This record gives sequence, C-alpha cells and structure tokens, in this order.
Amino acid sequence: MKKTSLTFAVSALIFTLSGCNKEQATKEVSHNTQVAPAANGLAQSPYTEDWESLGKINEQPDWFQDAKLGIYTHWGPIATANIDMKPGAGWYGLNLYMDQVYDWKTGQIRTNEKNPTGFPSSIFKQHTNKYGHPAEFGYKDIIPLFKPTGFNAQEWAELFKASGAKFAGPVAMHHDNFAMWDSNVTRWNVKDFTGIDVTGELKTSIEGQGLKFLTSFHHAFTWVYYANAYKFDATVETADLYTDQHQLTDFKPSKRFHDEWYAKLKEVVDNYQPDVVWFDWWVEELDEAYRKKFIAYYFNKGKEWGKDVVISYKNTSFPETVGVHDYERGRPNQIKDKFWMTDTSPGAWFFRQDAKFVTPNEIIDILIDIVAKNGLMLLNVPPNPDGSIPPEMKDMLHQMGDWLAINGEGIYETRPWRVFGEGPTRIRGGGHKIEKQKIVYTEKDIRFTKKGDDTLFALVMDAPTEDLLIETLSTNLSVLIGNIQSVTLLGSNEPVKWSIDGKGLHIEKPQTIPSQFALVYKISLVKDAEWGIGGEDDPT
Repeated sequence: MKKTSLTFAVSALIFTLSGCNKEQATKEVSHNTQVAPAANGLAQSPYTEDWESLGKINEQPDWFQDAKLGIYTHWGPIATANIDMKPGAGWYGLNLYMDQVYDWKTGQIRTNEKNPTGFPSSIFKQHTNKYGHPAEFGYKDIIPLFKPTGFNAQEWAELFKASGAKFAGPVAMHHDNFAMWDSNVTRWNVKDFTGIDVTGELKTSIEGQGLKFLTSFHHAFTWVYYANAYKFDATVETADLYTDQHQLTDFKPSKRFHDEWYAKLKEVVDNYQPDVVWFDWWVEELDEAYRKKFIAYYFNKGKEWGKDVVISYKNTSFPETVGVHDYERGRPNQIKDKFWMTDTSPGAWFFRQDAKFVTPNEIIDILIDIVAKNGLMLLNVPPNPDGSIPPEMKDMLHQMGDWLAINGEGIYETRPWRVFGEGPTRIRGGGHKIEKQKIVYTEKDIRFTKKGDDTLFALVMDAPTEDLLIETLSTNLSVLIGNIQSVTLLGSNEPVKWSIDGKGLHIEKPQTIPSQFALVYKISLVKDAEWGIGGEDDPT
C-alpha cells in the first residue's frame, strides 16, 4: 500500500469534522534522552538499530499465524466522555476542540453563506451544553470522571477465552495520551487516578487463561489530536497531556514528544512483557531513529524473555520484514503471500450511548474470509464506561466461542489453500475500511483452508437449504494435490453423502446442521490414487 500523504489524511480529518487537579502529583520524563545507535551495550545484543539487522527476526512466528483470533479493548476516559453524547466520538478529545472547521492548507476557518463563523463539531456543542465551554472544562477535566467500578479482569479474561481468542489485551494508550497502566513516565495514568493498574491486572488474568498478551498504542497521533487544545484549556503546565504548543498544520513533532512516545513504550515493555505490540497509524510520521530504537529494544527484550514477539503496524510505519501489516476494518480481496491481520469492531470503537452491534454471524463470516486469505482478526470489545462488558458483546463472544468449539479445526493452525474460495459475494477492491461495503454471504459462498497437503477444509458461509456443489473441486480443474478419500462435517456424526465429477464436488444436504452459522466440511486427501467416485463416509 502506498503511503498516504499526511496533509491529505489531516485534510480529510478536518474537513469531515462538521485539569487534571493541580494537586495531582507530577511525574516527569527526562527530555534529554538521546537516540544513539548501539548505546548501552546494544551492539552486543542480537538486533541493532538498523532495518537490515531488525529484518532478520521471524516477524510472523507460527504461534501468531496459528492463533487467527485476538481481542483488544478500547476503554478509558473516552468511554466516560461519551455518556449521554449522541452520536459520541472515538476521537472525543480532538472533536472537543473543534469549535470551527479549519482549512488545513491555510489554517483559516472554513465558512459558508449560512454559517460564516464555521462549523462547530457535534461534540464541541454537546460538551459545552453538558460541562461548560472547553476553555473552562476541557479533556483534562474529563479524566477524573473515569470510574472503573465495574471492571473485573478475571471476568474479562474468562470471556475472551470462551470466545476462542488466542491472545488479548488492552488499548494501553489511545490518542488521548492517557496511560492504562501504572506509570512513572506520565502522571496521566489509570493507577494514579483510579487506584487500578488495568494493564497489570489484565496481563495476570489473560495469561492465567493460557492466552498470549497484547498491548496496543495509538499515541503517535496525539500530536495532531490535541493541536487545537491551546485555543482553550491547554497550558504549559499540561503540555505532558496536550503535547507542546503548535499549530494544527505543524506536522513535525517536537523532540520532547518523540522522547515521551518512546519512554511510554519502553515502560510497558519492561513492566508487562507483551507478546504483541500493535501500533495504530501515524507512527510513520515520527523520526525513523526512534522507530528503529524501539523495535531493536523490543526484539532484544523478546530474545531475553525467550519469546517470539510480534509487531503489528499500519501504512508504512515499518518495513514488512519487521512486522505484520494491519488493515483497519478491512482485508484484501485475494490471498496475500505474507501473513497479515485486520483490526475491526462489531460497532463503534469506544462505548456509545445506545450502541448498535453487528450480528455474530457477520463477525464469523468476516473471520472465515480473513483466514482463507492468510490473515488474522483482532476484534475490539468496547466496555461500558464502568468497565463492565455490554450484554450484547458477551452474547456475541459466547456464540463465536461455541462456533469455534465445533469448527475451530478448520480455522486454527490452518494455512491458505491454492485459492481462497468461490461464490458470488466478493469484496470490491480491498484494503483499509472496506467493511463499509454491505456484504452478506450466502450458502453459495465457500472459503478454503488447509492443514498440510492431506487435509482441505471447505467453509460454507451459511446454512445450506439444498445440496452443495463445490465447483472449484471439479475433476477437470486439477487443483487438488491428491484425491478425495473422505468428506466429513465438523460437529456432526451423520455420514456425508458425496460424489465428484467434472462439475465439482457434490455434497448432499445434511439432515441436521451442527451450527446456526457457517458449516465446515473436512476433506481428507490421499496422494497417488484414483479420483474418488463418491459414497457414504462412515465416521466409525
């Protein structure tokens, strides 16, 4: 994917947008950190701060490729801010300071004949009505309102395990620059404000369920996110939250910002040892020296811990040789040679009042399509402001887990087959944010995965109403490596009646179905044999 210019991204952002208490103990970061290659013994470590050295790591370890499903959680003061806000905003802190819409080229206010003073954002207007003007009550004043009274790390971890996820963890820091861990680097952290170390408790509980641990970071974009805050309540004293004062069109972060970006990452790596560090966008705009420094540090710590750690990134933040590329709410329209992932959400990223969620069936179908194309799903779970999980999300995760308990053999530890699938329903294009296409898969849509050369899985993306024909497996196409020995339906003891000819693999509709969602047929292959002519497979 080509790098999208920063000016284009910010212009799109702006165009579409229509105190901490003084007695809080201040924690300081040294702003004299020097980014020097091979410092402090790094030269003796396996990885040095250059892309050639960093590219020698196994950037997509087997455990990660086998996992197929992970979970992370968008939660924090943003969720609290969205209470009673309609429609609310994931980028609350940015929208809050958009009293007018600014032209990114000139910095001037955009106007029209009906509203010559500009277009206040919905959040700006709602926030002002509820709390007062942002100059008097800004985002720093929202933070103390965050009360995680319903948070239970053990319940979260058990739910994630029940969903079938193989790794999970928190959004450690979003664009709002608030740390969801016990920090000595920033005073704006969850432990100091609430007494709870969310990241620490989740690590203990998640790993206690046998899952790997993830932390995600979105704080590179903070530089743009709070640029307008200095027109309101930001001051020199709160620059550790709002960043150094700069114009909205000043896209080059300060040295202090870079140092703090790195220090926060290092603190989480040192104290929580995550298996996966996932990055949101805008990292590509930071100085390359800092990016190399962090990657080298994390990879060397992984070596020290004896872990195969993973970096995930968007856009051009890192070379593909050091991490796994992520498509936000998207996926390619064909198999990719290199393993990839998508981050998606069944609804909004953060809590919204009267939130709407897609169905479990939709999420399962998306997961199937992702896996068939050599990818992995990172699914967002947006908790309520108090930390409890919405009932709709609990139900969805349990239904996903029930489906995977039956059909997981065709998902976990699989690899893409020679073709990803067949059927009438296809993505137009491919890449980031294609989920806005309203795609409904049917029983005619089939996806394929495999294990080794002797097992093929055909995933039928809706319950069949008639006999099934898989045209890709026609004897005339010679796509199979080996010939069909048997066909079984996962989760069923009913013998499968099948035959194969020049039209494809014919499978008789089962009398009963093991799942209300997609069905998975396991096709066992044998090499150097004649084509099977069909029959009735007896599982005994």
